[in-house]
Amino acid sequence: QVQLVESGGGLVQAGGSLRLSCAVSGRTFSSYAMGWFRQAPGKEREFVATINWSGGATYYADAVKGRFTISRDNAKNTVYLQMNSLKPEDTAVYYCAADPIKHTLVILTTAAVYPYWGQGTQVTVSS
Repeated sequence: QVQLVESGGGLVQAGGSLRLSCAVSGRTFSSYAMGWFRQAPGKEREFVATINWSGGATYYADAVKGRFTISRDNAKNTVYLQMNSLKPEDTAVYYCAADPIKHTLVILTTAAVYPYWGQGTQVTVSS
């Protein structure tokens, strides 16, 4: 069973930064593509960023491009989301997800392709 545990959320002022972490159990983390999604109250879950199994390819939602950076450390079974220049509209619960199948990055923007999910971590950006 694959388990994902997010951490690093919190309250930050607009313009500030946070780094989210997602620790993944299991020996095959290095073969998984990983994604970050978010869900604000009353809204659909939306794609934020994804990274392929090696870390050599990434893809971002337009809303976060240039401000957020996804990365991974396969030795630590962990994926990160560095969030800079945060805005109030970034407020949401952030979820990490794992996909064991080597889908293309475009496909990885779709939540339905990920079978494994964490419980989420709250990020609140005050104005």
